[in-house]
Amino acid sequence: MAALMYNVSRGFVIFGEHSLLFRGHNQILVNSRRYVRALRRTPVAILHPGGERETFIKSNESANKMNQKLFKQKGKNLSESDKKYHKEKVSERAGNKKWSGHVSECAEESPHMDRLGGLRYEKAPAGDNRLAKVSSVARSRTFREKEGKVLLEGRRLICDALSAGASPQMLFFSAVERLQELPLDKLQQAKLIKVKYEDMKTWSDLVTPQGVIAIFSKPDASHLAFPKDSRHQSVPLFLLCDNVRDAGNLGTILRCAAAAGCDRVLLTKGCVDAWEPKVLRAAMGAHFRLPVYPNLDWDDISKHLPKDVIVHVAVNSSIYTKDPASAPLSGQIQNVTSDEYSESDSDKESDDELSLPCVKPQVYHESWAQRSTALVIGGETRELSLEALRLAEETEGRRLFVPVAPGVESLNSAMAASILLFEGRRQLLKLLDKTRRRTRSKML
Repeated sequence: MAALMYNVSRGFVIFGEHSLLFRGHNQILVNSRRYVRALRRTPVAILHPGGERETFIKSNESANKMNQKLFKQKGKNLSESDKKYHKEKVSERAGNKKWSGHVSECAEESPHMDRLGGLRYEKAPAGDNRLAKVSSVARSRTFREKEGKVLLEGRRLICDALSAGASPQMLFFSAVERLQELPLDKLQQAKLIKVKYEDMKTWSDLVTPQGVIAIFSKPDASHLAFPKDSRHQSVPLFLLCDNVRDAGNLGTILRCAAAAGCDRVLLTKGCVDAWEPKVLRAAMGAHFRLPVYPNLDWDDISKHLPKDVIVHVAVNSSIYTKDPASAPLSGQIQNVTSDEYSESDSDKESDDELSLPCVKPQVYHESWAQRSTALVIGGETRELSLEALRLAEETEGRRLFVPVAPGVESLNSAMAASILLFEGRRQLLKLLDKTRRRTRSKML
């Protein structure tokens, strides 16, 4: 028995110094790494009973050279079709390349890659959190201003952005049909990622997502190409938004400005970010139908207006009666939500009220748009800026108001803007028509 144990122990010891370990007298531990290495080895070839030989292709260069030698030796016994098949297999397995993001006919297709209309898109694997990360950070105004990126959701909004020349960087879609609805020729530089609809629904702001979300470089109004049809129908009407802080109201105002054919929209620094997702949804693509200039100082606003422009301001209609003659004059206007223009018994505050810009009130349907006209719309929670009133006084503008029935609260900023903008368009078109008639009569 002792001799048998000696022979067995000798067999284990030859594998290495650490192969045989004694712990006590009853347990023997053998290092099995030498045996696992043998299991990891792959066969070079398999010989079938019929004499056929199946060769395995290795990824390293030495294995490829060895296989090429084997093919040359066996080439005499192979047909031309078999030779062609083996060559294709070698080139297919040895030609792995990393995807660079651009379409390449010579690149190796990844298991998570596919093609559509000349474009290559990636299928997001399980646990991919890129959509979650992008959707969360792109909704931050700080991120948008720092990184210069905006999030657009929905087929129509993305198509409007692409038509205007905006630069897409990344696009997520839930189905190939959703991707086919977009102009594929304008997505050459974008990274396309196919995700599950459940993930799209989780990170979408919509109750029923349309299945497509895109990240664009923050567009610059001076570099966008707006639709020619809408630009040809525009009138010399400019809109200034002063401290409009409600996202839904600002989006609706932008949509009304585009529908009324405004030349451009100027936003002061007190306004909500024009590229906030809620503003984009309410605007319905107005950002890509007329120039929108955000975050402007009052000193910069005059640079975006013609020299002969006349500036009018829209005021709260609840402080006026139906008779314009009985409306309070400038400097006597009151607003319970603003302490800046409220009356007081102190002489100092009375002097401040008397020093306010003198801008006369006027009903909205009277003539006020007779040349290049700018309209200032303020927010509902804040009074108009003093700079806006001064600009109106310098250009001989008016305080425009919409009379409402007694006891009714004033209109919100979006509703007042729509009424005044379309009335301004009507007056400008009427003036333009009169000018054309006079020109024709003189020619005749």
